[in-house]
Amino acid sequence: MAKNLELSLLLDFYGGLLTEKQRTVTELYYDEDLSLSEIAESHGISRQGVRDTVKRAEQQMLEMESALGLARRFRRITEGLRSISVAAQQLSESENPEVRRSALQIMGLAEELNLTESNA
Repeated sequence: MAKNLELSLLLDFYGGLLTEKQRTVTELYYDEDLSLSEIAESHGISRQGVRDTVKRAEQQMLEMESALGLARRFRRITEGLRSISVAAQQLSESENPEVRRSALQIMGLAEELNLTESNA
């Protein structure tokens, strides 16, 4: 399951760099959760052909991630924003109005950045 989520994330980042056939078949397999047989039947190719296409796409995406690290960087940024939000939430409970105001501003910016990253 974790591998499926990882490959689905890689597909979000690198799917546009795959061939149209690789992208379509891999999206059906990971995002739509169709079986190899279901994809083969709907595309008029063999189950083995679908499997080979998915495996080739997986390997290419893993190589791209190894070279570029976009998904890894995205996860680090998202985790960092989450930590910033938690720390700012704690600061927002301060007695000092200036600290509270700054904490709320930080929380707002972190949320804005998190939404921007999630919609990218």
